Amino acid sequence: MQPIIKVTNLSKQYDLGSSTSAYVTIRETLMDLARKPFRSRRRNGDSIIWALKDVDFEVAPGEVVGIIGRNGAGKSTLLKILSRITEPTSGRVELYGRVGSLLEVGTGFHPELSGRENIYLNGSILGMSHKEIANKFDEIVAFAEVEKFIDTPVKRYSSGMYVRLAFAVAAHLEPEILIVDEVLAVGDFAFQQKCLNKMQDVSTHGRTVLFVSHNMGAISRLCRRCVLLNQGEVLQIGPTANVVQTYMSSGLSDRSEYRKAASPDKAITLTRVALFSTDNRLRSEIAYTEDFRFVLEYQVNENVSGVSIGVGLFTGDGTCALTTADFDAHPELLGARTPGKYQTEVSIPGEWLNTGRYSLDAYVASKSVVYDSVEAMTFNIVDNGTPGSRNGVQRRGILQPVLDWKTSTV
Repeated sequence: MQPIIKVTNLSKQYDLGSSTSAYVTIRETLMDLARKPFRSRRRNGDSIIWALKDVDFEVAPGEVVGIIGRNGAGKSTLLKILSRITEPTSGRVELYGRVGSLLEVGTGFHPELSGRENIYLNGSILGMSHKEIANKFDEIVAFAEVEKFIDTPVKRYSSGMYVRLAFAVAAHLEPEILIVDEVLAVGDFAFQQKCLNKMQDVSTHGRTVLFVSHNMGAISRLCRRCVLLNQGEVLQIGPTANVVQTYMSSGLSDRSEYRKAASPDKAITLTRVALFSTDNRLRSEIAYTEDFRFVLEYQVNENVSGVSIGVGLFTGDGTCALTTADFDAHPELLGARTPGKYQTEVSIPGEWLNTGRYSLDAYVASKSVVYDSVEAMTFNIVDNGTPGSRNGVQRRGILQPVLDWKTSTV
């Protein structure tokens, strides 16, 4: 079968010591000359990085392929090249069909135009005729749930409304290839599920989807095949379960603490997620019998209400082991929260989770908006005397609790 996407020896180089723009203003040139004498000298080649190096893969029509890897692996660079946003340094990309891309919130939208006008503008960019767009218009608006605001300039849209409309346009105007980056981490949880269902529906109609995500549960649900990138190179291509297992077990995602600076433009930002053992040390390995706790910190920049902070634990194959939120035990936390820095923690008892590797997703959300969501870390539960190990058996299942059995003669 003729592939719909063929990537051959694809490489992309960036020079960190020079402007990445092809066009430089006179002011930028003068500023660059003024700074030049004060720059520290670098050894030759220190400022050169390869975002991609000799990447090869093919995608068949109708496939849904996941692109995974840690931050900086080259995922976004690959999608930008496939979307014709940037040019490769070397190599070749062959695309046999129209491409619809959703790489960041509102890509391709003109802020001064209304939602209606942007639908027609995006459709035209994708090569659709006015009649084709008109035939899909009502379906797009209904899917995006922006009927009341369709004639409002999109600069007045919330980030969630942006995402809904941008995804609806990309998915409904029937490009042969749909490219979706991690944008679905923003916005309404119910809409995220709606988008995943739509991508599944798109693939059943013969269209191709490339999906980048750090959410291994979504990757496992949607994709039959995955490409694992590491430092710009292809580490593995194959069935999703195998590739996800490699990613989770290879140490590529190892991290016992997540940190990020608070964003002044966001209502709430997760700034830290850390895993502590009972001796109050940061750990990425926890003994089966040990209690441990997750500490989460977040910055609130405006008055909000109905907000919860929660975590989800996932096994190495992307199966959700559990989810829990702060309001489970304290419903009053759904009340108003004023601006400031907050810290919360949750403990997991020992002799509960089975041995193996787990990943932790953390989020701050209300009923209708996900303010921030991150794949914060991975950690291991290691065997130091599980019930199964006492007779040499590795027991199946996510949980391996020590339950109180009572035995008597009958």
